[in-house]
Amino acid sequence: MNQEGKTAYSPEELKEFEDIILKKIAVAREELLILKETLSKKNDSGTDFTASTSKLLEDGADTLERESMSQLAARQQKFIINLENALVRIKNGTYGVCVDTGKLISKERLRAVPHTMHSIEAKLAKK
Repeated sequence: MNQEGKTAYSPEELKEFEDIILKKIAVAREELLILKETLSKKNDSGTDFTASTSKLLEDGADTLERESMSQLAARQQKFIINLENALVRIKNGTYGVCVDTGKLISKERLRAVPHTMHSIEAKLAKK
């Protein structure tokens, strides 16, 4: 169906996007839980304080890995919040409308990035 002149998606179309978002939230929460569990195990290092060079290198690598995992967890948390905000937009009737152009965001883009608030045209214009 042609989107020209449409200002909002139908309830059926919104239900499709809601289902996509709910599935993505479930997967993202599971991944976040795994990251948090892994981080808590990494923070639970032993009490063996040997001063060997290899131990220092290991500690440095562990610290770097922990920081990377913390960043991944933070990014995952932000992704979940963005998805939850998209659900709010579905409920209040603003989902799928570009905040920059006021036009409908293409279904293809919403299926790929369901939490987006920008059409591809607006996104490219910002670069």
